[in-house]
Amino acid sequence: MTRELGDVIPAPGEVRPDPAAGFTIETGVTISAAPGTEAVAEHLAAALRPATGFDLPIGPGPDAGAGAVPARTPGGIHLELDETLGDEAYRMVVDPGGIVLTGGDPAGLFYAVQTLRQVLPAEIHADGPRETVWTVPGGLIADRPRFGYRGAMLDVARHFFSVAEVESYLDALVQFKINHLHLHLTDDQGWRLEIESRPELTVVSGGAGTGVDGAGPGFYTQDEYAGLVAYAAARFVTIVPEFDMPGHVNAAQVAYPELTADGVAPGPRTDLEVGYSSLVAGKEETYAFVEDVLREVAALTPGPYLHIGGDEAQATTPEDYRAFIGRVLPLVAKYGKRPVGWHELAGADLPGDAILQYWGIDAADDTTAGAAARGHQVIMSPADRSYLDMRYAADTRPGLDWAGVTDVEKAYGWDPAGRLPGVGEDNLLGVEAPLWSETLRSLADAQTMTFPRLPAIAEIGWSPRVTHDWESFRRRLAAFGPRWREQGIAYHPAPEIPWQ
Repeated sequence: MTRELGDVIPAPGEVRPDPAAGFTIETGVTISAAPGTEAVAEHLAAALRPATGFDLPIGPGPDAGAGAVPARTPGGIHLELDETLGDEAYRMVVDPGGIVLTGGDPAGLFYAVQTLRQVLPAEIHADGPRETVWTVPGGLIADRPRFGYRGAMLDVARHFFSVAEVESYLDALVQFKINHLHLHLTDDQGWRLEIESRPELTVVSGGAGTGVDGAGPGFYTQDEYAGLVAYAAARFVTIVPEFDMPGHVNAAQVAYPELTADGVAPGPRTDLEVGYSSLVAGKEETYAFVEDVLREVAALTPGPYLHIGGDEAQATTPEDYRAFIGRVLPLVAKYGKRPVGWHELAGADLPGDAILQYWGIDAADDTTAGAAARGHQVIMSPADRSYLDMRYAADTRPGLDWAGVTDVEKAYGWDPAGRLPGVGEDNLLGVEAPLWSETLRSLADAQTMTFPRLPAIAEIGWSPRVTHDWESFRRRLAAFGPRWREQGIAYHPAPEIPWQ
């Protein structure tokens, strides 16, 4: 099916189609890479070579300093940088002479590549040569993100996903210009990252029989985690590790009984209950443990954020909760990171750089709004709109429904700056779509719950508010059915989408 230049998700900020000025990628086309664009050029070539069968050799542009224009072989694809465009911004120009991709920085150039892939035929995602005419519609796209933080979250604590599975999941996300992957690494059911100073965490609670219903055991070694962080960084994705506390800590207490009030280890838990476990705010052993974890994770994580959870701490008194948060957040800063926590953190005294992640379903939240008024940034993740583990409809599986059911239109039909009174555009760091894994048993389950709703959240986070239009979105989304099938990505065949 013929693609139009604007058939892109997220919707670009500016599209100027020129139907008479398309360009066809064919044998002999080359890629020229200006200084600083070489890695993205390699990514582009790797994305195009399997399906086209073309060599697409990469050649350098002149090393002539800022503002230099690379040598443009007629009929080629040209990559260059122009920092005046701004962070993560890009421009794509297509005419009969070739394709020019310009990024405000390498991340913006990477997003230009994702846009180029989307306007090529769906067969571009095939893993072997296809007899297809690889025509790119002519014209110009100029684009930049609405929010700097556009995230997804994968819960690897309730059900573990291997490094290869997380990498596959991440590759599907970046096609929609997601730039943060929040990993929920610990919970009552399991602890999923090796901590060298606390080896029992993974020996005991990361082994066989952990996870909801005892399904999905496993953990990442520090080397595996570092490799995953590097894999994400190569795709301009920042990993945000979460170690949930003071609640959701039963797995840690199984491994280290001194973290309980009476020093007695609880039994392992593989059920779905929440709110029953708590670290002890009045014990020094608690803070020695927390510091060990934060120190090691900070050293492994080059990104700026450490997520400390803080939600559903019903077993912690309000006084102890405030005391605990007051001791822990300075430790995050001690190791050079910026703290992120679920919006319950707003009930404690917070340093000015603390970020709140709002997951509520209420129409108003004075505590979160008050924190925003004091200057705290907010990531919007309302459970009734952005939680990818909610069922699509009452009769769909897997998934939960405590926040209601969320079809694609509902996931698309909200605005982050209008969700909570007192939390406007200037208060927002961005948006995130969390996927909790209590009911998931495979990567295919995770993909099915993510797609097609994740593109809705991605568009809300990237595209200008004025571009948000359900009828346009559902038409553009319909074209991704064949693209996901080519990639082997499972998705829910939402009845409200006119799938191709």
